[in-house]
Amino acid sequence: MATAEIRKRDRGDIAALNRTGFSRLANAISTRRRWFWPVLILALGGALAAGWFSSYGAMIRNNATAGTGYLAHVACSCRYIAGRSLEDCEKDKMAGMELIRLKDDPETKTVTASVPMLARDSATFREGYGCLLHDQRSEEAG
Repeated sequence: MATAEIRKRDRGDIAALNRTGFSRLANAISTRRRWFWPVLILALGGALAAGWFSSYGAMIRNNATAGTGYLAHVACSCRYIAGRSLEDCEKDKMAGMELIRLKDDPETKTVTASVPMLARDSATFREGYGCLLHDQRSEEAG
């Protein structure tokens, strides 16, 4: 092969390589642009959710604690004083208490009400005293 032909072939290979390299770079930039807005929206949404929960989280936790204490006492009285089943006592829930779950322990005559990851309270039936709430905070500390 003549030297001129080799140079011409090499120039063609370099041009093809440059086109391929630029194509990859353009695809990479295009991919970054495609993911930029969804990631930005998710990040802003997460920041807004964290800000909202930091503002209202204590109120939600306090309401959940009050609701679980109330429902544990009412369900314990319903179950062990009125003698109804726990399923029947579920009907006594007030509006807004749908997230509170009830659990019964017949051996210790204890009813536990809980909102997952927020609050839990228990009430135990004592003969002559009725249903008594447990102090969950002192049990967790000690």
